[in-house]
Amino acid sequence: MQQEKRYSQLAEHELRQEIATLQEKARKAEQLGMVNEYAVLERKVQMARAYLSDPEAFKPGEIYEIEGAPGEYFKIDYLNGVFAWGYRTKGDGKEEALPISMLKLLK
Repeated sequence: MQQEKRYSQLAEHELRQEIATLQEKARKAEQLGMVNEYAVLERKVQMARAYLSDPEAFKPGEIYEIEGAPGEYFKIDYLNGVFAWGYRTKGDGKEEALPISMLKLLK
């Protein structure tokens, strides 16, 4: 049995193929009313997209909008791989990590 590769080990075309597969599975889960399965698959899509993103484009100290959460913002303290560590500006002040694919630069 072949062991699955980590997203960090996949080539760009493999990541894009994985994202398409996950999105199709998520669409089917949504149609079947499988809310939890849909949420898990959407999170996997975000993780795969993070590996297609350029960490150099994200700067500590900057504030970004959280994709899929209009009006919620995230301030980056530091980056570790494809994760941005920091806190939500209107949150409880607890440090958390988000995949960089979930962050949009404010215009």
